[in-house]
Amino acid sequence: MRIMAIDYGDAHTGIAISDPTGFLAGFTTVITAYRPEAVAEQVAALAREHGAEELVLGHPINMDGTRGPRAEKAEAMAELLKEATGLPVVLWDERRTTIDAHQILMTGGKNAKQRKKVVDAVAASLILEGYLTYKKSHL
Repeated sequence: MRIMAIDYGDAHTGIAISDPTGFLAGFTTVITAYRPEAVAEQVAALAREHGAEELVLGHPINMDGTRGPRAEKAEAMAELLKEATGLPVVLWDERRTTIDAHQILMTGGKNAKQRKKVVDAVAASLILEGYLTYKKSHL
């Protein structure tokens, strides 16, 4: 089962899609769009193209466990994605994924300009990796 992870952002949305077994992260890309509806349309097209059967959307919970405006935006996006794709959408706690993505890229020698282009895809990969690990341990 292919699973698509989404790191939703105001301008850039990272996408990571698992391999057909649903055990490894494979394809990654970044969608550049500002309107939530445009993001949902592009996610739906990618889901169809890659045969995704489940969506995992990063849910930016505050470090103290509360929900702020970013979490509410993600929850609204989850509803748009359900309508646009007809697929189940799992909200996944994504605390620190963007910070971790920046650190991974910095350690890999990427400068700020290079990181900006791929950080959302790396963050989506971290969301996917966390979710796949969780699923494996709960089989």
